[in-house]
Amino acid sequence: MEAIAAPLILLADLWAIVRTVRSDADTSKKILWVGIVLLLPFIGVVAWILFGPS
Repeated sequence: MEAIAAPLILLADLWAIVRTVRSDADTSKKILWVGIVLLLPFIGVVAWILFGPS
């Protein structure tokens, strides 16, 4: 199961980071969200989906 979950979480993290960097949000918010996603891979992506910059 971990062999499938780890790459999916990695792809979700990369997707969230790219979308955050390309967003119109302030630079400080971008840095904060990228940090959250990197430090908390699964929880960070879920939080980004629910509360992140658009």
